Amino acid sequence: MPSSINWYPGHMAKSRRMLSEQLRAVDAVIELVDARAPVATSNTDLRSLIRGKARLLVLNKADLADDRETSRWLEHFRKGGAEAMRFNSTGGRVKEMLAKIEEATLPAVERARARGIEKTVRLMVVGIPNVGKSTFINRINGSAVAKTSDRPGVTRAKQWVKIGPYLELMDTPGMLPPRLDNQDRAKSLAYLGSVRDQILDTEELAASLLQRLMELRPELVRARFKLPDDIFEHPEKLLEAACRGRGWLLSGGRFDTERAAALVLDEFRAGKVGNITLERAEV
Repeated sequence: MPSSINWYPGHMAKSRRMLSEQLRAVDAVIELVDARAPVATSNTDLRSLIRGKARLLVLNKADLADDRETSRWLEHFRKGGAEAMRFNSTGGRVKEMLAKIEEATLPAVERARARGIEKTVRLMVVGIPNVGKSTFINRINGSAVAKTSDRPGVTRAKQWVKIGPYLELMDTPGMLPPRLDNQDRAKSLAYLGSVRDQILDTEELAASLLQRLMELRPELVRARFKLPDDIFEHPEKLLEAACRGRGWLLSGGRFDTERAAALVLDEFRAGKVGNITLERAEV
């Protein structure tokens, strides 16, 4: 892995200013994190911006994470006073989410109703790049209204999405902290695709990911990449073993590590290796 991972393109500084200005127009904030790494994918800089607003913490992509670990993380966050719930990237839990939104914004709705106003509730959806904000909004809406991609940095401007007669959600650009000081967490961001692959050595990244997954769920990694039972070596050896196991070879039997790296990263991010959570909760 590179000695230091950092990615903060110019549009993120602009996004921070925009979010700060738009907070006055919303009643609450929905913060999305990736259930596979809830701490690494939580932007503390965003947290400081939204202080004072009602906040729902959503562990998104829970269908790709270890369900037991997600439950432990929810308990951890709730003990800390956060209103937290899980949400699947493939759908479901929409009614539960709408009920949580109604609960979080009820004080603002009741204040408006006391003045004879039927309030339109507005919420801002925030999170780091590639955590699934646009997909989340599309699930809540029931149709594709927000542009999505599996690459970070696609959403560059705010977009209001009308969910119903009295509910609007604002899709916002993904935003990382200006500096990624904790490099273990920065690696998790890179594994999950929240940092552009183009700024990284993807072969080193994929090899490091294989080593991390072997520490967490070796049986799933061996099955997916057809690794021998006795292998637990240096990262580059794991990537070579995956090339051998999956037939990712060039002429002369040479290892196609470039192709292997791209596929290892893609398959982990898509949940094809299995339901694996990179971080463990303390409860």
